[in-house]
Amino acid sequence: MGAVLIRLLVVASALTALLVPAPPASASARVTIANGDGAAVVDPTYATTVTVRGQGFQSVEGGHGGIYVFFGTVRSGWRPSQGGHTGEDYFYVPDSESSDNQGYQRYIAFPGSDTAGSAAGTMTADGSWSTTLVVPGAVFQAVDRNGRATSIDCRKVTCGVITVGAHGVVNAHNESFTPVRFAELYDEGEAPAPEPTAQPTATTAPEPGEQPDVTEAPARPAAPTELQVDRAAAHPGNVLAFAASGLAAGSQVFAVLDDGAAGAGPFLVGTDGGVAGVITIPAGTEPGTHELRLFGPADVPSVSFAVTPADEAVAVAAPAVESDEDSDRWAIWFAVASAGVLLLALLRLVRTRRGARRG
Repeated sequence: MGAVLIRLLVVASALTALLVPAPPASASARVTIANGDGAAVVDPTYATTVTVRGQGFQSVEGGHGGIYVFFGTVRSGWRPSQGGHTGEDYFYVPDSESSDNQGYQRYIAFPGSDTAGSAAGTMTADGSWSTTLVVPGAVFQAVDRNGRATSIDCRKVTCGVITVGAHGVVNAHNESFTPVRFAELYDEGEAPAPEPTAQPTATTAPEPGEQPDVTEAPARPAAPTELQVDRAAAHPGNVLAFAASGLAAGSQVFAVLDDGAAGAGPFLVGTDGGVAGVITIPAGTEPGTHELRLFGPADVPSVSFAVTPADEAVAVAAPAVESDEDSDRWAIWFAVASAGVLLLALLRLVRTRRGARRG
């Protein structure tokens, strides 16, 4: 009898697991970058201090480490959670890991972390953080996996802010790359003295490996660039498709909405100079005119388009949603009824066996 009851409990638990909805997925990590004028733009010649803010990161109360915030460039498959390595798949401006470093890289600690003493800031419980970062210009020296200095030219490769798990803790949710744009920010006579090129330090040397050629740039496109978006789908919370032509064949580009409201990539440009992809418009995007820009090693296009409320789309889709809910409701009732029939059958079997033993 005890064995039969255990089987019944197992069946009931399995049915309950099927009927309980899965928890909603957490929001993706998002990074915004702003110079003194509030734009994600840095000067190619002089050092630019930018404010970097993060939202939606995974915060671990009392967890070891946190995140590193770097400025550099990445290649396809660069994420450490996917096997990417510093000095081979992503490169950044080197600096010490102390809180009073030169500002080229920052360490943001988890709340209550045992390493918070060396951090430039602490992540909040909801995964938000803020810090400043110094970008030395368009050219900097990084360290390859052999420990040698290698020159990175952001006029030939796409550069931006990189976030990864700190102190050896790999966390896919906290990995991000947000491109920036380079443009002259100072008028003649207003520019400060050029910032010395950041030099690699022993504290940031990565593990040994092969040295990639990151300064090689694809040929610039001969045809004018063009970027188009699916304007009919430009609603808050929607996925927006885009297509571009006239780009450098074999290059990589990133798509950025406004000044970092959303990003996607990298996307590989085909041999015909064309590329297509999608980017999600954040649910909280205000209706109005917005800009999608592609960042890459050559001249990149941008396009302005209108984001409109999705009221009409919701109204049209409402009957289908109700129909889906009805179908789900019937499926649940059917599962419950089936479970009841199965339990009754098992109880009847138990009674029959007990009666046979008594007879």
